[in-house]
Amino acid sequence: MTATATYPSLKDRVVFVSGGGSGIGASIVEHFCRQGARVGFVDVDAQGSETLVADMAAAGHHKPHFVNCDLRDIGALRSAIAEVRAIFGPITVLINNAANDQRHDIDEVTPEFWDDRFAVNLKHQFFAAQAIYPDMEAGGGGTIVNVGSVSWMIGQGGMPCYTTAKSAVAGLTRALARDLGPKNIRVNCVVPGWIMTQRQIDLWLTPEAEADLMKSQCLKRKLYPEDIAKAVLFFASEDSGAFTNQSYVADGGWV
Repeated sequence: MTATATYPSLKDRVVFVSGGGSGIGASIVEHFCRQGARVGFVDVDAQGSETLVADMAAAGHHKPHFVNCDLRDIGALRSAIAEVRAIFGPITVLINNAANDQRHDIDEVTPEFWDDRFAVNLKHQFFAAQAIYPDMEAGGGGTIVNVGSVSWMIGQGGMPCYTTAKSAVAGLTRALARDLGPKNIRVNCVVPGWIMTQRQIDLWLTPEAEADLMKSQCLKRKLYPEDIAKAVLFFASEDSGAFTNQSYVADGGWV
């Protein structure tokens, strides 16, 4: 991991991250741990998540707390949030990261599949915010960072449920920022481009796809999870204290 800025305002902050066991989420967890934050996270990947916890503890950071949770179950999500709160105290940073960009054809989509994709990619963001913002309000403020996607901005096909849900993250961000601003709670969205997680590399990165990407991006390099984690840290910290109601595109200049 390359060197990054240190944000004193994040030390000992209690942070909740959804989808923190792999990919962008794991990098977010790692970066917050390196800032001295106390991190709780949820994921469905128990093995990867437990390895991450062990790695952070071995590196001498506050040991993050992992809860195995399927975010489609809002009751389970609320229980996980309560568990993290009971261990670390009130949560004042929420990172709504979890998502799944499963490809699907228009003709394959059923009402049940549509609802499932929205549950995976959007619904939990609202209910996590609903469950956590009282902690922030009681503590005098907090910050929520939603993770979006440029897929809908570039008009990407092959996954209409995903791109529709991700476009709605921008709307949710603006709605929450307006409603929670009077409580000194900031809400922003970080919008990644094509980030080279292991899943993306294994499933979709081909020489042809990489060549097309390099033609589209202003920056002629691949982007990695830490590129997004660094942006998330900034918006979670008090260094971004004047920022709310914004969507910040981190895509190497693709859009």
